[in-house]
Amino acid sequence: MTAPEVLHAPSASAHAPASDAALEGAASAALHIDKLHAWYGESHVLHGVNLHVQPGETVCLLGRNGAGRTTTLRAIMGLTSARTGSIRVFGHEVIGVPRHRVAPLGVGYCPEERGIFASLSAHENFLLPPELKTGFPGLSEDEIYALFPNLRERAKSPGTRLSGGEQQMLAVARILRTGARLLLLDEISEGLAPVIVQALGLAMNTLKSKGFSILLVEQNFRFSANLADRFYVMEGGQIVLEIARADLEKNRATLKGLLGI
Repeated sequence: MTAPEVLHAPSASAHAPASDAALEGAASAALHIDKLHAWYGESHVLHGVNLHVQPGETVCLLGRNGAGRTTTLRAIMGLTSARTGSIRVFGHEVIGVPRHRVAPLGVGYCPEERGIFASLSAHENFLLPPELKTGFPGLSEDEIYALFPNLRERAKSPGTRLSGGEQQMLAVARILRTGARLLLLDEISEGLAPVIVQALGLAMNTLKSKGFSILLVEQNFRFSANLADRFYVMEGGQIVLEIARADLEKNRATLKGLLGI
């Protein structure tokens, strides 16, 4: 099947030198990805991904399972077998940078697996990630507990005794104290009760108001539609559509074809 034409696709040759304007845009963005290819072993998963997230912006990466959304987040963090192209985090190129040096640039990654440790209390899980010297202050415990009041009540409970929604809140909460200012969030609403999804949505809007930049991978379109400023749709390891929130309704037919929503 032929992939839909990309909205706002770049017209320049893949081998043309970057313009001064493009370089300036990459330097000012919280995240700027250009012509990203990524592999797991010999499996070529991403095929020339281009996207960007501006400071203080929330961007959602939509797509069906297997489209390459999670791999995009993993590639940013250096967790794929190989990468080519360009990934700039606050102006710093991370292709070729050891993976342990990506987070200190100000990146907080919340994978779908959550990674809550059964042998630690909720509060000990919360304190695990080290603080980063990013120049962007992490949220205080009081600020984080104001976002997720359930976590204060369950602070002494073993991490895996928390409900699925509480574990997801904990997974997000523990990256907020580190000083990360770019958040990569993978399917944070998946399988959760509507009341928890609503609480996460309120937290995301609060974080945006505090200046966080957010790249959100989601299949829950209703959840993301009220959060994101822009949307990218992935299919077959490529970006096939870019839509501003204001243009969602007039692109509903296209989205239905791509996502089945």
